[in-house]
Amino acid sequence: MDIIYTNGLIPEETDNPSIFLAGPTPRSNDVVSWRPDAINILQSLRYNGLVFYPEYLDGAQDDLSGNKYVNQVEWEHNGLNVCRVVLVWVPRDLKNMPSFTTNVEFGLYVKSGKLFYGRPDHSPKNGYLDYCYEKFTNRKPKNILSDLVKECMEWMDRND
Repeated sequence: MDIIYTNGLIPEETDNPSIFLAGPTPRSNDVVSWRPDAINILQSLRYNGLVFYPEYLDGAQDDLSGNKYVNQVEWEHNGLNVCRVVLVWVPRDLKNMPSFTTNVEFGLYVKSGKLFYGRPDHSPKNGYLDYCYEKFTNRKPKNILSDLVKECMEWMDRND
């Protein structure tokens, strides 16, 4: 598995399995990211592809002003466009990880055929995402991250 963190080089195109980990990102170092859990699950399933990981390798996400913000947004758009799967996990916390950007990314890709979505049962304000996901994909959202990761990998295996 190759992990491409924010500002890492994104290929212009890829035929390899590739997953973009979309969802809320902590904006301070005292908030724990969900993405390491996703990586651990991918490793346990022996995933052998690219992972677009929209966080800095050093974990510093607290200052996204000016050019740093523009670079982050461009990097994410490039990764979302080139990946084979957009995995959207929404462990929304209205105070620490409201996931407003995630809502937009979800809307941009829900009809793409490559978006897979889930959220913990306790995650608030996801009713509209649930509704749209079911309507446009004919799939139910997953409520366990490992189930969502497995669904993504199974889809890639079937669509090689």
